[in-house]
Amino acid sequence: MRITEFLKLEAVVSHLAARTKADVLTELAASVSKVAPTVPVTRIHEVLAEREKIGSTGMEKGVAIPHGRLGEIVDLVACFGVSKQGVDFDARDGKPSHFFFALVAPENSAGVHLKALSKVSRLFRSDALRDAILGASTPEEIYALIAQEDGRA
Repeated sequence: MRITEFLKLEAVVSHLAARTKADVLTELAASVSKVAPTVPVTRIHEVLAEREKIGSTGMEKGVAIPHGRLGEIVDLVACFGVSKQGVDFDARDGKPSHFFFALVAPENSAGVHLKALSKVSRLFRSDALRDAILGASTPEEIYALIAQEDGRA
């Protein structure tokens, strides 16, 4: 499985405007809706927000992976957003999150969902990738960096 199979360029946001966790989820839901236009953005937001109520998807090293499953989705879809200033996302290490990778999978696809979460988590362990993404200024640059790193894995 390659990240570029479920992350499309049009769903990459190089400069998230959000300053709060709630606003990040709103922005990510809008981005996911670009690649899943048949699903109302409110449903996407709802599934991401519900998962955050269970426990924060903020991890270490500035990475957060909000995710969920929806019956209305046929294929795994994703978006990626960068916050240069960082957002308090209740991360495990207590630090601001800068890298937000949202995943929405079909309801009956636990295996694919877990595989994608694992893949994204491994990819963003790279300090060099995270630094390069923070230095990038366009969605195209960010997408190319992710695709390049994903190709190495």
